[in-house]
Amino acid sequence: MLRIAIAAAFGMITIAPAAIAQPSLPSTFKAQSVASPEGANIFVRSGGSGPVVVLLHGYAETSDSWGPLATELAKSYTVVVPDLRGIGRSSRPVGGYDKKTQAADIRAVVLALGYDRASVISHDIGIMVAYAYAARYPDKVERLVVMDAPIPGIAPWDEIVRNPALWHFSFNGPDAERLVQGRERIYLDRIWNAFSGNPSKPDEATRAFYAAQYAQPGAMRAGFAQFAAFSQDVEDNRSFQRNKLTMPVLAVGGEKSFGATEAVVMRNVATNVREAVVPGAGHWLMEESPAFTIALLQDFLKDRLPPAPLATGSISSTNDKRVTPGEFQFPAGAAGAGTSGVAGIQTVVLKGDPDRAGLYTIMLRIPANTQIAAHVHQDDRIATVVSGTWYIGYGDSFDKAQLKALPPGSFYTEPANRTHFAEARGEPVIVQITGVGPSSTSYVNPASDPRPAPGK
Repeated sequence: MLRIAIAAAFGMITIAPAAIAQPSLPSTFKAQSVASPEGANIFVRSGGSGPVVVLLHGYAETSDSWGPLATELAKSYTVVVPDLRGIGRSSRPVGGYDKKTQAADIRAVVLALGYDRASVISHDIGIMVAYAYAARYPDKVERLVVMDAPIPGIAPWDEIVRNPALWHFSFNGPDAERLVQGRERIYLDRIWNAFSGNPSKPDEATRAFYAAQYAQPGAMRAGFAQFAAFSQDVEDNRSFQRNKLTMPVLAVGGEKSFGATEAVVMRNVATNVREAVVPGAGHWLMEESPAFTIALLQDFLKDRLPPAPLATGSISSTNDKRVTPGEFQFPAGAAGAGTSGVAGIQTVVLKGDPDRAGLYTIMLRIPANTQIAAHVHQDDRIATVVSGTWYIGYGDSFDKAQLKALPPGSFYTEPANRTHFAEARGEPVIVQITGVGPSSTSYVNPASDPRPAPGK
């Protein structure tokens, strides 16, 4: 049976932290409008460098929703973030809201920006466009991520659409427009509230921002048109399904929403599907569990990065290394890549580069009485305690009762996207960690992140 929250009910991803007035992409991203041959002008922003990743948003949101993810990905990738046809700052033509046509819009954007192949990350109605894009241009998609929504016509679609919680799938037309006019916030609140695992998410600033976007002239007509096109999407997708996708696919669901059903859907249309469920989250994954979700996506994409060159600043520039404890030179300054970022931690890179693809090893010196809040890394790591006693625990919040004392010579693991926390007590600790980069660090509670905010 599907969860009650199969509520792949198309709504907003708000990935902006509560401290920010509204969702937004990095100010450094370049903005432009691309004319689609299918009769729409698509607003798009892009930034970063490296392999191309396209982000496709869902209903009751705009491309601004991808802000924190775009900020992280732009460190290693070229990130392309369009507003879907009829939404945000894209034009609102009368027709063309079937997802096959919108896939052509996205293809026009990718080509206009000078790119060809790309990975695609999508949520909500965005996954319907992403699936059509991958089906129409299968040799142009490196990797595909679909998050928390069904696909019209693909099992168990017929069961999903009978769920009364999805009333808004059939709510469209001139009368619906008149009913909602001036009451956009009430309509959108109903969708946001119904499918959130956390009643406070999306937050007030985010709701106000998107309600204003959808109150613009013609915005609700275009939004309703996304759902009115489902009958055409069903026909198109049943045709697409005859040829299964072969690129790697990550199917993600919120534990309190679509859950493992996302992977069930995608295994009907793709041959290489990885399944992931975001613990405790409802439909709004990036708002309710941003650190976990971002790390999950980075881990799935990481093998698209080029091989890492030998890191500068390593103990030796050769592959042959023999190092005694007295030869470790810990630099002064902030904690390095692949660490928690806590002030006072010193890092030396023994091999590779944690910021790039490939094997790396780092040595950390942690001052006495240092406490590290719950966080995750996107890569799978193993560690050995070299000196001092290190206390580590697993879980989403710091809990002294869950800490285990690890004396010198102890071994432990930091599995990819497994939340953990740690502390040094009355003595400094040295720990050696090996992983396969690129690595990253995301805190479960952004307020616990000791690193300065971007731009600060």
